[in-house]
Amino acid sequence: MGIIVVNTKAYKEGMGKNAVKLAKIMEKVGNEYGIDTAIAVQPTDVAIVANNASIDVFCQHIDAIDYGSYTGWISPYAVKEAGAKGSLINHSEHRMKIEDISKAIKMAKKIGLEIIACASNVDVTKAIACLNPDYVAVEPPELIGGDISVTKAKPSIVKNAVSTVKKISPEVKVLCGAGIKSGEDVAKAIELGTVGVLVASGVVKAKNKEKVLEEMAKAIK
Repeated sequence: MGIIVVNTKAYKEGMGKNAVKLAKIMEKVGNEYGIDTAIAVQPTDVAIVANNASIDVFCQHIDAIDYGSYTGWISPYAVKEAGAKGSLINHSEHRMKIEDISKAIKMAKKIGLEIIACASNVDVTKAIACLNPDYVAVEPPELIGGDISVTKAKPSIVKNAVSTVKKISPEVKVLCGAGIKSGEDVAKAIELGTVGVLVASGVVKAKNKEKVLEEMAKAIK
């Protein structure tokens, strides 16, 4: 089953009550079209969204820390307790060293959180795939937030990332993101071998979020 993951970033349209509204729209569309949906929210919004919508909720980042004196860090335990299914890590707006990515994935597996690890190119995809996250999301940073999707501008990156992951760790699922805004973009992503997409402004800032999500869902179904 294909999946649409929406990253709300720190957009006003995707915080607090707005995050809940978006999650409920995603839940409706997912049920109507028989696809999986997940929303990646601010740490402070995990609980409110998880308690008010029946879709998978991801945090936008976790730190590989145990219980203890870690003021200001994002605890995987706290994120799970708040109701999260998992977390994004290594987004281009919050990059991590490979050793920290490894630690975060191990910690997540230990406590039962899923991980969507972002990768900027095929080389990073290869390195991350060796660590066995649940998903790798390929997102060339220069295309993030733009009007041209990765599937149009750099389809070879997506195709090569998919083939690379299959060779290294076939159980790791591949998503793609950056500039994904339409059903056409999503259809191309599926054609290139991904199981779905990681989107942000294309949905969060859309005037008619439900319509955009429906177009994307039709492309995945």
